[in-house]
Amino acid sequence: MSQDTDISTGEDLLSSTLSIIEGNNPENLRYSVAALADAEFASLLESLPPEQRSVLWSACPEDRHGDLLLRLHDEVRSGLIDNMPQESLLSAVQEMAEEDVAEFIQDLPEDLSETILDSLEADNRKRVERVLSYEEGTAGRLMSRTLLSVRPDVTLAVVLRWLRRHEVLPAHTDGLMVVDGEGVYQGKLTMDAIVTGDPEMLVSQKMDQDAIAIPAITAEHDIAVIFDRRELVSIAVVDDEGVLLGRITFDDAVSIMRSEADNVLLKSAGLTEEEDLFAPALPSAKRRGVWLGVNLITVFLAAWVVSQFEEVLSQLVAIAILMPVVASMGGIAGSQTLTLTIRGMALDQIASGNIGWLSRKELRVGVINGVVWSVVVSLAVYVWFSNVGLALVIAAAMTVNLVIAALCGVGVPLLLKKAGADPALAGAVILTTVTDVIGFFTFLGLATVFLL
Repeated sequence: MSQDTDISTGEDLLSSTLSIIEGNNPENLRYSVAALADAEFASLLESLPPEQRSVLWSACPEDRHGDLLLRLHDEVRSGLIDNMPQESLLSAVQEMAEEDVAEFIQDLPEDLSETILDSLEADNRKRVERVLSYEEGTAGRLMSRTLLSVRPDVTLAVVLRWLRRHEVLPAHTDGLMVVDGEGVYQGKLTMDAIVTGDPEMLVSQKMDQDAIAIPAITAEHDIAVIFDRRELVSIAVVDDEGVLLGRITFDDAVSIMRSEADNVLLKSAGLTEEEDLFAPALPSAKRRGVWLGVNLITVFLAAWVVSQFEEVLSQLVAIAILMPVVASMGGIAGSQTLTLTIRGMALDQIASGNIGWLSRKELRVGVINGVVWSVVVSLAVYVWFSNVGLALVIAAAMTVNLVIAALCGVGVPLLLKKAGADPALAGAVILTTVTDVIGFFTFLGLATVFLL
């Protein structure tokens, strides 16, 4: 196949795919996407408008549907499911692990979820229902039960012979979980210990008794933090009695981290992680319209503050020209602090013991930047308008606004978290409102007192 149609090796996967779809050659499309990994295929599906997405989905072999559906965001997945024959959907589910089935059906309509559960064999259904018994976003929902475990009283030679009878090992197997006769977790026997240890040694002599295990109720965020800080490949999951239930591997942790990063970025704009970039205009407009309405309220608040200083605005045109400078500088400074604070909260780097130090540090940053940039702006204003009073007023207003912005950048997300609100979703709007109101009020108030 030529370079311009081989989308598996072309530099621009999306453009090449669209070109092939427009060529209306289904056989060529099926051949071209056959070599794509599941992650590539899923990303490609999410990058296409609905009509082209349906064409690409039809070119996908049915035995890949299950893995691909799991990798798609909810809204994209729902759109494809709505157009899938029920037989194809049930066939895709049969190939999934129980934890994947639980994740897959949790957002489906109840009648469809029940149909899928009824289609499973009795044992599989029980396992899925056991996974569903754990709260969403916990280790119990995320863990895989595909693992290898051994007893502590066998030799490494026995373990080696047992491993060699396996044609393949579970993905990301960096060691074997060690359990006693009751299934209680004892530790971990790493693969290098098996290979390099004396074959006559017992598992109990070579296993890592300090290898941690996490409760099934552990939150996903905490799991990601543990993997990041301990540089783990896998970790055991246990119940309240310490019985081994499953394991979580680093690829799951990476998925959590990526999801959290996407979530914070999108929430800062009032969007959700699951929103389809190529969704129809009407539902997209509804979702974003709510956020615009909230923002409109804050804009009217800032406008009301400005309206209280009609006299100074009518007499000094320069004030109206310079107002955005004060508000914008405060907004940028506050956003920098807000972003760092939210990131620190997400990484569990902020606690009651260091909030005071952080606040004092950001206060100093606000003072330094306020003084430095107010001098720069005041000189520019003096050169522009030849008005010493105006230059001093804008310098004072900018210093005050940058200091307040720095304090709000720390305080707003902490207060929102304490109130049970999401700092990533509401922090930016509140911060912008505060910096606009403080900036306008300070600048116009000082101008009224000293320039009129």
